[in-house]
Amino acid sequence: MIGDSVHALRSAPERDLTATPEAAGEEPRARPIPRVNIQAFCEDQETASVIQKASEDRRLSKAHVTVQMGGVEAAVAFYHNTSTPNLIVIESLLDRIEMISDFERLAEVCDPGTKVVAIGHVNDVLLYRELLHQGVNEYIVAPLNVAQTIESISSVYNDPEAASVGQVIAFIGAKGGSGSSTVCHNTAFAIAGTLESDVVIADLDLPFGTAGLDFNQDPLQGIADALASPERLDEILLDRLLSRCSDHLSLFAAPTALDRPYDVDVTACETVLDVVRANVPWVAVDVPHTWAAWAKEVVLKSDHVVITATPDLASLRNTKNLLDQLKVARPNDRPPLLVLNQVGLPKRPEISAKAFAKAVELDPKLIIDFDAQLFGIAANNGQMIGEVSDKSKPADAFRALADLLTDRSEQRAKRSSLLGPLLDRLRLMKARA
Repeated sequence: MIGDSVHALRSAPERDLTATPEAAGEEPRARPIPRVNIQAFCEDQETASVIQKASEDRRLSKAHVTVQMGGVEAAVAFYHNTSTPNLIVIESLLDRIEMISDFERLAEVCDPGTKVVAIGHVNDVLLYRELLHQGVNEYIVAPLNVAQTIESISSVYNDPEAASVGQVIAFIGAKGGSGSSTVCHNTAFAIAGTLESDVVIADLDLPFGTAGLDFNQDPLQGIADALASPERLDEILLDRLLSRCSDHLSLFAAPTALDRPYDVDVTACETVLDVVRANVPWVAVDVPHTWAAWAKEVVLKSDHVVITATPDLASLRNTKNLLDQLKVARPNDRPPLLVLNQVGLPKRPEISAKAFAKAVELDPKLIIDFDAQLFGIAANNGQMIGEVSDKSKPADAFRALADLLTDRSEQRAKRSSLLGPLLDRLRLMKARA
């Protein structure tokens, strides 16, 4: 058997082999895969192109992926003289009988422990069962799309029964003073309160972070300690370093001391965030307005990105640059969420929201009006907007952003659409009466 492993990922009788995340109307939630070697042998150039595009996705950034043509024949010839990698992706254009025979030949040259994803052009449950019996880990029916390919490879390395890995939301300002930290903290507060789900705010502005002030906390330890020794960070140490703000909200505070320079290591930052996301469902990362290597990696590899901008020319230029960078680096992710903040500042000329959106080619998801008194009181008291004035428009805006990030707005829309026909029928009956 291939790799001496049988791994039935789904129940064969109930499985639709052609189903994709897009077909189900859901965004794929593939987890990042570990540092493995992946070799693909394709028969169709379109399949090879899709796999190559998938290999450039952030979730496969640690893997080493090579793509070549030739299918099973090329793979068998290649592995006669070399060891097999961690994962082989094989495409076949043959029917069920011939394909089974080809994969038996592949099994003869596969090393124990090698995983296999098969790509076929036959939607056949019997073929799927036979391939699983041979030790193939996953079977996908062509034609493929990038998201489906990413999710299939991810499923091989992640147990679907295991607890889901937390999602990272990167909050970054288009320029200094745009209010990104305020948006980050209040949105995290709204997620913790509305979903009653655990959230950690990671304040990465080490010398000047405001998360401690905004939540009226003064922790002795925080994220700087974790970044200094990332290899020591585990669930127990993480719990000691976090400062609890409420039942569901914790703070990974910045030291805000200037007694030493803070040079953040890219690998250390990645390790710390991986540990945090393994222990909580949501991680809100307050990224300072900088484009150092570590900050860039945090933003590009996060599950969601929120850009906070003010309605002025500098913010417009920087927002456009950020969006262009993200579009290239994250082609398979949702577009960033744009928040237009401090709108209506007295005596300040502004770019209209419509003109701003047209220039950056992205509509703001939220427009937050300037309210000096409300935001000033919250900042000086170490409170969130929802604590100072729960019924205010900014509080509603932060709850709306929390809903967007956690897909609650889509769930509400689906519930509303289910009631739509019934409500329409009741209106028609009332009109006839």
